[in-house]
Amino acid sequence: MPSGYHRLGRVLIVQRPELLQPFDRVLGRSWQEELGVETVLVKSGPIEGELRTPRLRRIAGDRTETEVLEHGVRWRFDAARIMFATGNRTERLRAGRLVRPGEAVADLFAGIGYFTIPAALPGRARGVWAVEKNPLSVQYLRENVELNGVGERVRVVPGDNRTVDLPTSAFDRVFLGYLPSALPWVPRSVALLRPDGGWLHVHSVADVRVPLEEAARQVERAVDRTGGAAAEPGRVRVVKPYGPGRHHLVVDVRVVPG
Repeated sequence: MPSGYHRLGRVLIVQRPELLQPFDRVLGRSWQEELGVETVLVKSGPIEGELRTPRLRRIAGDRTETEVLEHGVRWRFDAARIMFATGNRTERLRAGRLVRPGEAVADLFAGIGYFTIPAALPGRARGVWAVEKNPLSVQYLRENVELNGVGERVRVVPGDNRTVDLPTSAFDRVFLGYLPSALPWVPRSVALLRPDGGWLHVHSVADVRVPLEEAARQVERAVDRTGGAAAEPGRVRVVKPYGPGRHHLVVDVRVVPG
């Protein structure tokens, strides 16, 4: 007890055995005192829906808005209503290192800026188009863009990435950070890449028993169906465990559109 917890600034998110539920009030106060947090939330179920909304219940404190400093980037969000996966910390850092100064970047699942801000801040992208469907996430995306001083280089695009107007043949790199699988968005992304090619970063969840190379092959086949081609075999990276027997993967592949 607890079986797992994450500290997000002033907020603590706890996963504890259900048999301890009758003691939530005293446990919440204890965690406040012991860890110096302001608010304690308990997981009450799995993440819900297309917008990936967390299911949490407050057992101590009042304010659920918090701020996290991570690798020089400041993130502000409501921990009770917005998912912030601490296990993706290394991947957010890597996104900033992948982007080259002067690149044009599209982030089709921008959230509160998970890859957008690293691309613009440490990555020094020339411009980032950040698309996000969830109105609450859009609110915090705009705040975080200003909080990190990258407002001149980030264009926030509210709406569904399947229908919003984006410039085609214009981007050096596209991030597709959606789970359980961003594969359905590969055709949309290929059309966004520059004619001489660019990078896709495609996230998915896979069974640990399946060879990692299969995730790369799936992305390459999706690219082939658009008439484009992978310039070289895709590279697969394990981001983190994702429940029993599964892991969160990302495939990096350089693509030349057809």
